[in-house]
Amino acid sequence: MSLIEKHGQVVQESAKIVDGFAVGAMVGSLMGYFPAIAAAFTIVWTGIRIYETATVQGFLTRRGLLKSKPEPKPKPKEGTNP
Repeated sequence: MSLIEKHGQVVQESAKIVDGFAVGAMVGSLMGYFPAIAAAFTIVWTGIRIYETATVQGFLTRRGLLKSKPEPKPKPKEGTNP
């Protein structure tokens, strides 16, 4: 599978997610719940972004709540046999 095909699949999957949010926003605005829905998505999104920060990841790793990422293996130099 080429890189272009992989990119096309990612775009299609992303479009499905965005479409779902669009339908949810439409229904929410029609029912008058949009401010509450927007607030909930904002809280969840902010929590995810905070969780992904290096500070929180380091804290969780030190506490043993999260496995540390393995060290990447060094690439062999050209012209040498591994």
